[in-house]
Amino acid sequence: MTRSRGFLTAALSALAIIASASPSARAAQCGSGPGGFEAWKQQFAGEARAKGIGATGISALMGTNYASATIAADRGQRSFSLSLEAFMAKRGAAAIVSRGRALKQSQGAMFGSIQQRYGVPPGPLIAIWGMETGFGSQRGNQNMLSSIATLAYDCRRPEYFTDQLYAALQLIDRGTLSASQRGSMHGEVGQTQFLPKNILAYGAGNLESASGALSSTANFLRAHGWKAGAGYQPGEPNFVAIEAWNAASVYQRAIAIMGRQIDGGG
Repeated sequence: MTRSRGFLTAALSALAIIASASPSARAAQCGSGPGGFEAWKQQFAGEARAKGIGATGISALMGTNYASATIAADRGQRSFSLSLEAFMAKRGAAAIVSRGRALKQSQGAMFGSIQQRYGVPPGPLIAIWGMETGFGSQRGNQNMLSSIATLAYDCRRPEYFTDQLYAALQLIDRGTLSASQRGSMHGEVGQTQFLPKNILAYGAGNLESASGALSSTANFLRAHGWKAGAGYQPGEPNFVAIEAWNAASVYQRAIAIMGRQIDGGG
């Protein structure tokens, strides 16, 4: 072996050692079924400890189970491909508007206080509330942490749900959420369905209560560009905040329409 070839070989070996020690090389590997979930949890727990997650959060993570129902739901979201009319019919838009108008009257003081603080009128908040959980009646019965851990492990969207998992573990460490918290299929919790990162960033009260959930929703919308007094239909200034709430175009337009009808705009 020549001296130059020896130098090259040594350099490549050093690079390989550096690469094997890099965080990306140590990152827990995603999977496409339950078989690797337990090994993934062990790997992820090490990464979580390195990021400052405490014993309570780690214990909660290790107690999670692979959520097959969450994976099935994640693969079967077909309603967002419907036409606007079909989507609104499927989601019960007429009933949401009817009950929403009554709630706007009966809970006027609460909605007035929220609007004064955040600049968001009742209509879009009530529309989101009705669309997400039927005004708090359908909040889901899945283990929140198992759902999010499963989606962080799954290879479809691991980066997005890894961030949500870290946020969930932080909230559990703080005592804001418990390891037994129940939620919807993707780990959303509360009366307007917040994921953990949004709880950390925009939570403004107890999400299991109407006032806390609606205040948090208004806080989210304001943080995403809502301007008091401006319109919220497509093409108007506040529609961008509704777009930030949910990425599906048909959902966004439905919220704008129902909100206008609840607010008395026909």
